[in-house]
Amino acid sequence: MGRNEHVIAEVFSLYERFGASDYIGEPVSQIEHMSQAAQGAMAEGYDDEVVLAAFFHDIGHICTESADNMGGFGVVSHERLGADYLRRAGFSERMARLVEYHVQAKRYLTLKEAGYYDRLSEASRRTLEYQGGVMTAAEAEVFEQDPLCAVSLRMRQWDEQAKEVAVPVMDLEVLKRKAVGLLSRVAQ
Repeated sequence: MGRNEHVIAEVFSLYERFGASDYIGEPVSQIEHMSQAAQGAMAEGYDDEVVLAAFFHDIGHICTESADNMGGFGVVSHERLGADYLRRAGFSERMARLVEYHVQAKRYLTLKEAGYYDRLSEASRRTLEYQGGVMTAAEAEVFEQDPLCAVSLRMRQWDEQAKEVAVPVMDLEVLKRKAVGLLSRVAQ
């Protein structure tokens, strides 16, 4: 088994081991949530890095043994832990940063979009406090300059929509093939 295949086996085994566990405070499992987020990206025709970032956006909740959790709503700094895990696995900086930014996107939208906070689930509201709270105007200005800002905001929408009950989990082989392709490109 080559390095890329080994990495894919390790990363996806996290979902095989922990994917059936509840997505904290929501009516779907981790794997259902991740699958629906990835399907959102695919449905809109985004590239493989974005599709996989959507799938892996919450990997920080399951790739660590961290006991430091947000009042029972998952791992503190899961976005950074997940991004660092994907960097170590050999994925691109763009993909890692998209994973890292999905929390920033929530903080940004809470500042910028009227009624956004009210639409958040109870779990999302609770975790916002641990994630730095509503973004300041100065932080928002910096975030808007980032080339990944727009796609991060789309990812946040897929994240929020990915809580539908009884939606079949997509074929993970499709995602594994995309991941192998990306690792091959990064290694060149």
